[in-house]
Amino acid sequence: MVVATGFFDGVHSGHRLVIGRLVEAAKARGDESLVVTFWPHPRNVLQCDASSLRLLSSLQEKKDMIYSLGVDRIEVIEFTREFSRLTATEYFREYVKGRFGGKAVVLGYDNRVGSDCRNVDYAADAAKEAGLEVIVADSLTSDTGTAVSSTWIRAMIESGEVETANAMLGYSYGLEGVVVSGEKLGKAMGFPTANMELYEPLKLVPGNGAYLVQVQALGKVFHGMCNIGNRPTVRDGNARTIETNIFDFDEDIYGLDISLRFLKRIRKEIRFGSLDELKAHYRRGGLGDVKVKRLLIAILNETLDPIRERRHYYEARIGEVYDILRRGSETARATAAETLADVRRAMKIDYFDDGELIAAQA
Repeated sequence: MVVATGFFDGVHSGHRLVIGRLVEAAKARGDESLVVTFWPHPRNVLQCDASSLRLLSSLQEKKDMIYSLGVDRIEVIEFTREFSRLTATEYFREYVKGRFGGKAVVLGYDNRVGSDCRNVDYAADAAKEAGLEVIVADSLTSDTGTAVSSTWIRAMIESGEVETANAMLGYSYGLEGVVVSGEKLGKAMGFPTANMELYEPLKLVPGNGAYLVQVQALGKVFHGMCNIGNRPTVRDGNARTIETNIFDFDEDIYGLDISLRFLKRIRKEIRFGSLDELKAHYRRGGLGDVKVKRLLIAILNETLDPIRERRHYYEARIGEVYDILRRGSETARATAAETLADVRRAMKIDYFDDGELIAAQA
């Protein structure tokens, strides 16, 4: 048995590098691959800033992602105060080798195991002392040179930088929950929203603002705009809500499952002077018009197409579209028409009428 051990919150790109080495090493030996993880999070048990801890993945999400990487088996150890007192050598000897029959262990560059472990070198020595072969996976850094870590990804998501977080995760960050009844203000304004209650209360929610999201509901995939925040225009208070306007969708899904994948933050949370002002914002081009939404989705989908050579160019054009449509003036709409026409020609999007689209925003 070849083993990798850790909390693996979010199963990000760095974790995937470790798990890839695990699966590769196990196959080379003709052996099984095993991931040993823990639940709940050590900070919750040891009460180390536990009140502020939010997780990138629920236990089930974590297991599903690990299995999808080709791992043969997962064991979840209940993390308790008694368990936390084990030294690194005791953990490797009693659990990895003794209970699970491990012969080799794959360690990440920052693996810390046991009450006395300070760094991966110490963990490697402890594993060898317990009679295990040690394989240390390479570290992984982002484009900016930052080491990929769950801590850094949490910080990016909390600040709303979901695109940066997604690049480190290796997938689009998501939330899962159930649709609950809200105050129905969105519906009264002509933009009905699905209000979400999370299945995992400790799941990290992105920073307040409006996001372009991929939505899964009723077994189908849609796009939509999700607003996260305290709804400062309609009420004062600290309770945060997760509300999603699903594009081209009018089904009753109260009490049903919903999942969101965060693709891009459109803007930070805004406080308008009144409900009428908020409604006017959406009608003026704040992504309330169905045709505008469809066009933005088409451009984004084309940007994410496997043909990546001009990705950065089109991402810049998407930014222009968002910025221009928010202004809503006649000059801005004219500029938007030119921008959208350019993108349409370059990416062979020939199924929208730009003239009709821009006229609809007037």
